[in-house]
Amino acid sequence: MQLIEVTDQKTRKLFHKVPHIIYRNDPNWICPLNLMVENVFNPDKNPSFKNGEAIRWILMDDNKKPIGRIAAFYNLDKAGIFEQPTGGCGFFECINSQEAAELLFNSSRDWLKSKGMEAMDGPVNFGENYMNWGLLADGYMPQGFGMPYNPPYYVELFEKYGFKIYFKQFSYHLDTTLPELPDRFWNIAEWVAKKPQFSFKHFSWQEKEQFIDDFANVYDNAWRFHKHFKPIDKDDLHEFINDAKFLIEEEFIWFAYHEGEPIALFVMVPDFNQILAKLKGRITLFNFPKVLWLRWRKTMTRTRSLIIGIVPKFQRSGIEAAIFWHLRPAMYKKRWYREMELSWAGDFNPKIVSLYESVGGKRVKTHYTMRYLFDRDKPFVRAPVITAGAADDEK
Repeated sequence: MQLIEVTDQKTRKLFHKVPHIIYRNDPNWICPLNLMVENVFNPDKNPSFKNGEAIRWILMDDNKKPIGRIAAFYNLDKAGIFEQPTGGCGFFECINSQEAAELLFNSSRDWLKSKGMEAMDGPVNFGENYMNWGLLADGYMPQGFGMPYNPPYYVELFEKYGFKIYFKQFSYHLDTTLPELPDRFWNIAEWVAKKPQFSFKHFSWQEKEQFIDDFANVYDNAWRFHKHFKPIDKDDLHEFINDAKFLIEEEFIWFAYHEGEPIALFVMVPDFNQILAKLKGRITLFNFPKVLWLRWRKTMTRTRSLIIGIVPKFQRSGIEAAIFWHLRPAMYKKRWYREMELSWAGDFNPKIVSLYESVGGKRVKTHYTMRYLFDRDKPFVRAPVITAGAADDEK
């Protein structure tokens, strides 16, 4: 077997070919857009390169056939918030071979070591954690947009190498065609929503810059008590909004304010994977009309919530219910959306887990964020649970 670094158009094509080999008989796999994956590794598109690096490899067998791939990366802004500098590995795909997997993991480990890292998380993203994050361990079904999928045997490949679960990620599904939530929920929601000190606005493109500022304000205040807090990079928000422009429904993104100050946010997008399932990873001039037609035909019947965040002072105020109260009319107008995916909630955040269950969400999927310590004698410590006064954000 031979590892080849991805450096040119030929090796980039091979990098994208690997998952088609792994999943050729798996009807649950939905190929992500090649361009979105490439943008992760493009310094002009990914703000994580401002203080970080990335590298990726393909693994070839003795017959020069691709059988695996992996990427390694680090961002110094995030690496240093842990007890040991921690980088990441991701976009892992591999045949069911521990030997092949270890070659891929070793390449990431050794490269990260050379950059001063002492641990690696995987499989994770070189960017924010609402996309391409986690190892699927339960719930082998077509995944929502941005949620990773993998064969069951990947869990064993990671664990046998020495990765351990740093935290678990839970995804909840809410069937919006079932009878509504209890009247008591909506009564509380309406009561909070109509309090004069609170106001609510949904996203609009005309006020994009203000909403980005409000997002960063809420996010940073919601997370500032967390042990491993790092302020969000507004450039990441700009990049996400620009990339997701085709998807964004203005009335699916809500902000709450107390006397004019942002205190909560909720971000949801249509599940573009329901269209991607028919595109084989590429949007071209030839198939773009099909994309528009599929959207017009209401092919997307599910939504995915990416983030819900509330600053600590208002976490028990009913603000989350009031946001759902404002979201409800938008869902009524768009009856073709029959299911809402609430993903993901970390096991380190019991409050958001409780919220998703209180609104009727059913836990259907579990992903793992795994960590590998380079010093094999160092005690392993899982992600700390967020306690009272800490962030109320799903991740």
